[in-house]
Amino acid sequence: MPLRVVSYNIHGQRDDTAALAAVVRAATPDVVIVQEGPRRFRWRQKSATLAESFGLVVAAGGLPALGNLLLTSLRVRVLGTRCQRFPLTPGRHLRGAAYADCRVGDARFTLAGSHLSTDPTERPAQAAEFRRGLDAATSPVLAGADLNEGPDGPAWATVSRGLTDAAVAADRADRLTYSCADPRRRIDALFVDPRITVVDYDVVDTPQTRRASDHFPVLVDLLLPTTG
Repeated sequence: MPLRVVSYNIHGQRDDTAALAAVVRAATPDVVIVQEGPRRFRWRQKSATLAESFGLVVAAGGLPALGNLLLTSLRVRVLGTRCQRFPLTPGRHLRGAAYADCRVGDARFTLAGSHLSTDPTERPAQAAEFRRGLDAATSPVLAGADLNEGPDGPAWATVSRGLTDAAVAADRADRLTYSCADPRRRIDALFVDPRITVVDYDVVDTPQTRRASDHFPVLVDLLLPTTG
């Protein structure tokens, strides 16, 4: 069963929001995994407005997941959701993750999203918490995240253990995701269950994406295993 996924740190919608909406709509995704989505006052309304601008609906996340937001098209049926908050290090930024158990056609999957700390001493514990959430899934996992470190980091290794790095599977691990102003790092990733086939992978670098956020969106086409 084909599925198109976007994982995107939208920089708190502090950039060109019209460009942001146009970028996502042009990608025609089935699901979008958002980092730095609404997490404060009026977050429900803001999340719904963001989803509508993309032509999607809210599945899970927002304030309970500290800005991690999962959006889906009407093609995707959401069966259940949960949110996770990581332990707070005093003086640091509270972070978490969002999960949605979904179905499209005869294929079931668990969609997950997180945004790890910029602090290298804090990230490994958060990665372990996120990993526990992924391990609890009963369906094949699709996990999008801004890991705030590259593939050589310990948090990346924890999150990716036993999963397929979509960029590596598509032989495009040289495509950098951050920053739009000076691309130099691949810190945004999509990891999938090995039963899921990676058909195509792209980091969308266009004049429009450079206006929309400080991260480039990750766009991946997948084939999900069916239960029928």
